[in-house]
Amino acid sequence: MLSKNYRLKKKKDFVKVLKKGKGWREKFLILKTLKNNLPLSRIGFVVGRKISKKAVLRNKIKRKMREAVRVNLFSLEPGYDLVFLAEKGIEEKSFWEIRKVVEYLLKKAKILKK
Repeated sequence: MLSKNYRLKKKKDFVKVLKKGKGWREKFLILKTLKNNLPLSRIGFVVGRKISKKAVLRNKIKRKMREAVRVNLFSLEPGYDLVFLAEKGIEEKSFWEIRKVVEYLLKKAKILKK
């Protein structure tokens, strides 16, 4: 679980990142980033109803994405707002596949220090 400091919570923050942020896409996941000038990075996750009508499944997908980011949390560059958007096909993927794509997107965006 991500601590509250690292969560993107307000709707206006999500909208700002989605409208003004730079994006990267890979298979079933999209990453949008925007500088926030804070001493840490904040992360948000979006899984729409197009993925599944069932909230239980959408929440399960969010938990998998959250854990994939949490593992890399201390390797992230500070000062960014990140939003991960799930796309069709993610519901069939395992945690390890999601984690691999999350790490790839973070490297592609040059936010992962590794």
